[in-house]
Amino acid sequence: MPNAFSKDLLRRLAVPLLALLLGGCSTLDYYAHLGQGQWQLLQARQPIKRLLDDPATDPDLARRLTLSRQARDFASVQLQLPENRSYRLYADLGRPFVVWNVFATPEFSLNPELHCFPIAGCVAYRGYYQQGRARGAAALLRQGGLDTYIGGVEAYSTLGWFDDPLLNTMLRWSDERFIAVIFHELAHQQYYLPGDTAFNESFATFVEREGLRQWHASRGETLPATDDRQRQQFIELVLASRERLRQLYASYLPQQDMRAAKQAEFERLRRDYRALRQREWGGQGRYDAWIESPLNNAKLLPFGLYDQWVPAFATLFTQEGRDWRAFYAAVAALGRLSEADRQAELESLMQGD
Repeated sequence: MPNAFSKDLLRRLAVPLLALLLGGCSTLDYYAHLGQGQWQLLQARQPIKRLLDDPATDPDLARRLTLSRQARDFASVQLQLPENRSYRLYADLGRPFVVWNVFATPEFSLNPELHCFPIAGCVAYRGYYQQGRARGAAALLRQGGLDTYIGGVEAYSTLGWFDDPLLNTMLRWSDERFIAVIFHELAHQQYYLPGDTAFNESFATFVEREGLRQWHASRGETLPATDDRQRQQFIELVLASRERLRQLYASYLPQQDMRAAKQAEFERLRRDYRALRQREWGGQGRYDAWIESPLNNAKLLPFGLYDQWVPAFATLFTQEGRDWRAFYAAVAALGRLSEADRQAELESLMQGD
């Protein structure tokens, strides 16, 4: 089971279900599984207002739902995000995750096995509503010689095709994270570029962070301190390891030597992590469970996607006079560029040009 850090990454990588249904599936059984899972989720939804009007509703749940209504109104009024019924509904699924995503890579490559769909574009995972199905799919992929990783997902977006509810799986988060998810997922409804995960997630992460800043300012609150420094140090550690693996896989070592060098790199990552934990974090390791559990290529896939272009979007927001509507129009204009031109423009924005 992934730790809190990897679950936060994986939550944002969940597959939009309508895209899966329209995209066609390799088997009728998988198609039926997805349709049934999405239907059950839709059937479990209840209006938040009805729950708040019910005196039998658990007081802690009522407090969180009240907070969600305030954040949801703020998102549409102040952040100019879509006004619809998404996140004005609640569903208790009776399980800790809504879906389990299966990631896979070749043994000597960091390139994911892609699954492509008309709306979502190509994504690096396949989602299952039942953990047993995910484990079975991963086992078959391993038999084919692939590295695999299963991540539990607490929420996903259907990009506005359905009215997405808040879920019981989200209630374990802090109030800050709870609100952030509402802003982040509505940003995906505001704009989504099929096939470019780094662009989409960096955009939504910027909206989430700036939205939280404005949310607290509107309430006369100071933005809470975060653990971004520790988180960033950990991401940099993993990305450095991934780069060394990339260079290794581009070499011409014999397969047996390549396999030994791969395992040696994972041991180096663990040593570097323990040293960082002792040197910088006072011996307290938030990511111990992640680092000490089995490592492979597939487990490294989510890193670097959510922060890659955030500074570029921050520059663009400033250039557009910090006007949300103008900013969203500029983001859409970026999305219409060719991949090469979009990359060049984002690189320029990263430099503050």
